[in-house]
Amino acid sequence: MRTISLTAINGIPMIKAGDNLAALIAGGLEHTGLKLENGDILVVCQKVVSKAEGRVLDLREIEPSEFAKALAQRWEKDPRAVEVVLRQTNRIVRNDHGVIIVETGPGWVCANAGVDESNSLEDDRAILLPEDPDASARSLRDELRRRFGVSVAVLITDTFGRPWRDGLTEVCLGIAGMNPMLDLRGTTDLGGRELHHTVVAIADEIACAAGLLMEKAGATPAVVLRGYQYEPYEGSAKVLIRPPEADLFR
Repeated sequence: MRTISLTAINGIPMIKAGDNLAALIAGGLEHTGLKLENGDILVVCQKVVSKAEGRVLDLREIEPSEFAKALAQRWEKDPRAVEVVLRQTNRIVRNDHGVIIVETGPGWVCANAGVDESNSLEDDRAILLPEDPDASARSLRDELRRRFGVSVAVLITDTFGRPWRDGLTEVCLGIAGMNPMLDLRGTTDLGGRELHHTVVAIADEIACAAGLLMEKAGATPAVVLRGYQYEPYEGSAKVLIRPPEADLFR
């Protein structure tokens, strides 16, 4: 019988800048009564990573540009928040219906460059995406391996919208220790037909599964997934970004 389990890590306190996130997750594992095993996958939400890394801005210190003011006036938004979004943006993909869809520096295409004021727990605070989510994942993986002597994969996730689909879902922004893609090309289907195009974004599927236990108001920033046999891999979650020459929607 094939089984995959998901376990929420409880007991992790509210994160602030400079906190040792790996140490706090280790404490949460002890509180939960869960011991990491070789092959486990640790899924951590982006927001606690960003907070620990100091990726939080005080909007009272932001001076918006004239362009930010114009966009904000058009959609009745806070010009300071719009300015923060623009500073994280390489390219504005779409600006309509009060939503600014942009391409961020690392290449993610998302609403408002991933800038979020929810769960900041303070007024006039904006939380940015981690500067390098892959490096964040590697740091966590390496520290947990040092502490527990086990080899695990680590995913950093965030909530994104999707073209042509309503509702939000979780995606993988950073990864360490496993291949984010499951390449099935060259294998066959039930009828023996060879697959030529099927490459599964397995890291996003794992992110979604873990998201079931990471409710927005639940104060559960990390989940352990056990039972999935992943391909060991050293690389980047950026392979999940479709290259421009293959992107039919740019």
